Amino acid sequence: MIPYTKKYLPKTAKDVVGQKEALKLLTDFITSYKKQKKKAVLSYGPTGIGKTSAVYAIANDNNLEVVEVNASDFRNKEQISMKVGGAVKQMSLFSKGKVILVDEVDGLSGTKDRGGIPEIISILEESTFPIILTATNPWDNKFSSLRKKCMLVQFEPIGIQEITQKLEQICKAENIKYSEDVLKRLARRSAGDLRAAINDIQTLTMLTGSLEKDSLDELGERERTDTIINGLLKIFKTTDPKVALSAFEYVNEDLDQQLLWIDKNLPMEYTKPEDLARAYDKLSKADIFQRRIRRWQHWRFLVYINALITAGIAVSKDKKYDKYVEYKPTDRILKLWWAKQKSMKKKAIAERIAEKTHCSVKSAIKNIDYFQTIFKNNKDMARGIAHQLDLDKEQVAWLSK
Repeated sequence: MIPYTKKYLPKTAKDVVGQKEALKLLTDFITSYKKQKKKAVLSYGPTGIGKTSAVYAIANDNNLEVVEVNASDFRNKEQISMKVGGAVKQMSLFSKGKVILVDEVDGLSGTKDRGGIPEIISILEESTFPIILTATNPWDNKFSSLRKKCMLVQFEPIGIQEITQKLEQICKAENIKYSEDVLKRLARRSAGDLRAAINDIQTLTMLTGSLEKDSLDELGERERTDTIINGLLKIFKTTDPKVALSAFEYVNEDLDQQLLWIDKNLPMEYTKPEDLARAYDKLSKADIFQRRIRRWQHWRFLVYINALITAGIAVSKDKKYDKYVEYKPTDRILKLWWAKQKSMKKKAIAERIAEKTHCSVKSAIKNIDYFQTIFKNNKDMARGIAHQLDLDKEQVAWLSK
């Protein structure tokens, strides 16, 4: 049986689902390659959204041959030179033009494949054919030199409506009985990955030829996790609110840290004052809602917070910034942790003082400075107090600072 993902591959650019902007940029690059300033394209985005199939579709539209090599097969500089360099030098079959596709450049480890990136750069600078590279995360430090040589083309997660329409088209072609509600649930479950959704359709209908409401239970939940960096990319590198809205859906970071990450990296990404002002306005409103949750326990405000820090910040800019930004964790998290640790030690000592002197903890905290003065200046008295309060070494050290 032919996999549906192969059977329903787009034959022309018009068949590619979504990705209008990416298709236009790729088509312009391939068809007018000799006029381009950059020597290659680095297409990037999550898996299953059309990065590879788009190249084949555009090549087919323009009667070009595609020579594909997979970067994950490379083990050293020599193999890269042989496979990619060989593809560049080899004449096209039937004297057609050709496109060199280097798929999954993320597969280059940067350590095992030492010298791999410089070798690819050397090859693309000498190539007389357009070279398209694909990656899921082009912002890795190992790609810094490669990014400078390439035109970056972003492929975004495909929308639920577009995936639903494609699944419906396949169901009709395969005479599969279906309900639109199930197709929408399947599309939503795919999280923008069209290939995964098509595979699910074939898996669920292989025996019965129909797609019922109970069918999705057989698949279970698709486990998916994402990094905070990828979440920030979805917000900062798009102006589409639909793409940005799900940025933190699979990110395993709590809301406090999400807000701190955005706060730290926002001014490095948004350099226009008006963009930055609008973005911080959204972030400040999210912070207000978070305080209301803490005060009143109105958890429904989480929906508003997510909308503000994802879609709200994404649309705060007039257009996306193409520059590379290395996102960094905020040091405020560490400072907050240290402050909390310090407060906990202070409170623990105050509780010992309150117990022995028959006063309140609040009163003991107010007078703890006197104990610190004693511990710094009178070691004999400090030893006596430490013994009376039964303080441990860490507590004595804290009072002696």
